[in-house]
Amino acid sequence: MLKQTPLNAKHREANAKLVDFSGWEMPIHYGSQIEEHHAVRTGAGAFDVSHMLPVDIKGEGARAFLRKLLANNVDKLQTTGKALYSCMLHEGGGVVDDLIVYFMTETWFRLVVNAGCAEKDIAWMEEQRNQYAPGLQILPCRDLAMIAIQGPKAAEKFWEALPGSESETKAMKPFTAIVIGTMFVARTGYTGEDGFEIMLPAKAAPYMWQAMMDAGVKPIGLGARDTLRLEAGMNLFGQDMDEKVTPLESGLAWTVDLKSERDFIGKDALLRLPVTRQLVGLVLQDRGVLRGHQKVFTAKGEGEITSGTFSPTLNVAIAMARVPVGVNVGDEVEVEIRDKKLKARVVKYPFVRNGKALV
Repeated sequence: MLKQTPLNAKHREANAKLVDFSGWEMPIHYGSQIEEHHAVRTGAGAFDVSHMLPVDIKGEGARAFLRKLLANNVDKLQTTGKALYSCMLHEGGGVVDDLIVYFMTETWFRLVVNAGCAEKDIAWMEEQRNQYAPGLQILPCRDLAMIAIQGPKAAEKFWEALPGSESETKAMKPFTAIVIGTMFVARTGYTGEDGFEIMLPAKAAPYMWQAMMDAGVKPIGLGARDTLRLEAGMNLFGQDMDEKVTPLESGLAWTVDLKSERDFIGKDALLRLPVTRQLVGLVLQDRGVLRGHQKVFTAKGEGEITSGTFSPTLNVAIAMARVPVGVNVGDEVEVEIRDKKLKARVVKYPFVRNGKALV
């Protein structure tokens, strides 16, 4: 039996095509994935992301625990509401999951983890808590729903849907969060556009969703969410990184703090293991579509596409690929598509941010 979010009835009302996503019944699109993609790049779209799990870390020593648990350094978080993107690694340096952590007080940090990893993540955190911080509370917030509103008009539409919220949220900078009543509002997202991610009580979610629809916000499915995040050069767990690959070979070295003396789980492995591969962007020069697991042939050896799609914004096939170190931006490579080798150009991603083509 698939799990359902508090917005399942709303998706059905909108004739969404529902699919199994990590054990959840989720909308893949509401008619046209391409139109939904463009709606976010040019206006505002709403995503049901209630399958993702907020997890509160509460108690004395919360910061010290997260200093050990996460590859990025939570000591960067000194202002209430400030957020940080990080990977959580195992001892071998592979990625258990990637997440966002919000600092609210010294005894309350909130993490948001991926749907497919949620139960594994909780078990991993509890195992580490029992070893390093036995008195700490790890509290999965299963009673919360989560709605993302994204796009260049997301802020004005959010303020229209929730009168009075403008005064509270207008001054918010990216990667910050505030609490408004029973809502946790973060200026974060997974699209490369401005917007908010709102965590709120499950019973209130349908009303918030409807208010956004009434304000002219378009409902957006997981299909467009994937093309948007890939254009924005954002990694997807299970494709661009996983437990077998370190963040240093996944384009995520910027999220790993190896400079400070702080020790964290997986640090020894990262310092010890050679980095022989890197994540790069590809733009296909020939006609075709780039997909995950297609082979990439370079002058330095073989690689593989981790995520690929047809970019609705650029009107060309794009991908992220793990290739040998030494392959450089501007190089021409070949991708094997249906037994044919097609030419592609190595580029620096992101491909699109804030509606603008960057390649």
